[in-house]
Amino acid sequence: MTETFISWGMDPNWAWGVATIAGILLIALPLMLSVAMIIYADRKIWAAIALRRGPNVVGPFGLLQSFADGLKVFLQETIIPTSANRGLFLIAPIITFTVALMAWAVIPFNSGAVLADINVGLLYILAISSLGVYGVILSGWASNSKYPFFSAMRASAQMISYEVSIGFILIGVVLFADSFNMNEIVKAQQGHGLGIVNAFGFNLLLFPLAVMFLISSLAETARAPFDLTEAESELVAGYQTEYSSMSFALFWLGEYANVLLMCTLNAVLFWGGWLPPIDWAPLYAVPGIIWLFAKILFFFFVFSWVKATVPRYRYDQLMRLGWKIFLPISLLWIFLISGYLMLTRYS
Repeated sequence: MTETFISWGMDPNWAWGVATIAGILLIALPLMLSVAMIIYADRKIWAAIALRRGPNVVGPFGLLQSFADGLKVFLQETIIPTSANRGLFLIAPIITFTVALMAWAVIPFNSGAVLADINVGLLYILAISSLGVYGVILSGWASNSKYPFFSAMRASAQMISYEVSIGFILIGVVLFADSFNMNEIVKAQQGHGLGIVNAFGFNLLLFPLAVMFLISSLAETARAPFDLTEAESELVAGYQTEYSSMSFALFWLGEYANVLLMCTLNAVLFWGGWLPPIDWAPLYAVPGIIWLFAKILFFFFVFSWVKATVPRYRYDQLMRLGWKIFLPISLLWIFLISGYLMLTRYS
């Protein structure tokens, strides 16, 4: 894109700046529209599983329901508790929303179609995703209310616990791909499974990691059955209790942007990303972005399916799964994978 602007006679520095801004908008604006539509899809899936109709009044088939809800919260009054820390109270949802968008900079939508094709893309995602906990903690503490504070403490412990396991899980992917670059990780999956499937998930050593990563994704985004941060019977509505209007909407948008990100990471890291499912020449005629979107939608359906069917964990069960099951297994699997690669690839 920068070269295009330069060919139009634009100064190289200006061309780079304009191309970067255009790339950001090209990702951020469709992402916001996608968030609105997956909220609608989420509610439709829950309704179908519960034998209800779901949103069906606003717009054709209820497609405009999310936009109506957005207009409603936009027109509401922003209420700030008198005893709250005003500055931190207002900046917390902004942090959550901004961090949720920043991670998309290194996601490859097709071969070379990435805003920032950096060599440490996976490390960047881990670093950015770990910053999301600051918005949660600040919102709970700044509200100066005990239930949001309890929820913020739960959320921070939950996110930190499962980020440790996710870090070790991703080491296995990096060992097989021999790169932290997201594009290279996708390319390394071409024909990897059984020689014909474009996925790490069909590798017997990596399949257990793919399953643990999917479950950890649910916990990292506080989705059911790990939504202890919003346990209504215990915490009213979690760390968002004191928020209203657009500040609440920013939390909502950030949460669903994170869900989309985790669905994308499942597709990119273990199931071939923008590659077709089978390493067969005619399938490559379909644009890579179509394959990636199809995989994202599949994993989002799994997220919604789990939320509609699996009962909520107790907090001790949540912690035990992260520290006593996923952490030791992921550590053991790193030894198995590194030993296997030493014997086969580097012997």
